[in-house]
Amino acid sequence: MTSIEVQALTKEYGTRRAVDDLTFTVLPGRVTGFLGPNGAGKSTTMRLVLGLDRPTSGTATIGGRAYATLGEPLRHVGALLDAQAAHGSRTARDHLRVLAVSNRLAVRRVDEVLEETGLASVARRRVKTYSLGMRQRLGIAAALLGDPEVVMLDEPSNGLDPEGIIWIRALLRRLAGEGRTVLVSSHLMNETASFADHLVVLGRGRLLADTPMREFIHARVEPGVRVRTTDATALKAALDRHGHDAVEHEDGHWTVRHARVEDIGRLASQAGVPLLELAAEEATLEQAYLDLTATEAEFTAQPQEA
Repeated sequence: MTSIEVQALTKEYGTRRAVDDLTFTVLPGRVTGFLGPNGAGKSTTMRLVLGLDRPTSGTATIGGRAYATLGEPLRHVGALLDAQAAHGSRTARDHLRVLAVSNRLAVRRVDEVLEETGLASVARRRVKTYSLGMRQRLGIAAALLGDPEVVMLDEPSNGLDPEGIIWIRALLRRLAGEGRTVLVSSHLMNETASFADHLVVLGRGRLLADTPMREFIHARVEPGVRVRTTDATALKAALDRHGHDAVEHEDGHWTVRHARVEDIGRLASQAGVPLLELAAEEATLEQAYLDLTATEAEFTAQPQEA
């Protein structure tokens, strides 16, 4: 199968370096989430991979070849970078037929991908009448048209309703399960956590992380136990006696770091501490991401004073 290989990739626009000596590989058989703050260089990197921009230095290849050298590229790479790319006066079916003919694809594939993306019933409507979510589905249909080994999607969940978000999750997992190379850029952390196996994280054009998602989270966020009681004094005393590090929050619950639910439950029972709540606090991708990128955002809003 085919991988995406980025080697020492740099792109400068005048004095601004949008991508800075970037190296990573996107492997087949898994969904790779492509993350980073606004202005981190994600979209620029995807454009460089697809030959839409030329690098200042370095290379970006697909299966060892530059995208521009691929014959009938839709058979090899399917991409969605801009849901507004389809001509508004064309119907969805005609838009896909043009792509199929230009890449010598069987026209039957048009109807197959329209059905797969849920657009079959509106395929003869003009694209300008489509909602953002429908345009997203059309862009994904175009990406799948050539049954490619590599799929690259930039913010594919934008504009999708809850049913559509569930559908895109299942689609991404299926594509990876078939052994394809799947790269998905997103700013929705909880959504990325639902489908990604691996993460590539950028900040100011530089590589910040290239790691399995679970390892990324656990390396940066400490799991703990959430506890709520009617007797905070007794709980604190019991935790202190057993050497547990606990923090009380404004709403009255406690977080016990580096602890397991069963241990805290047993400790409270033995000490006679009444519990109103006892649950594991799982580390989240959002927490880990914010921890890593806190100083890397190009655009940040300052909190307003009350």
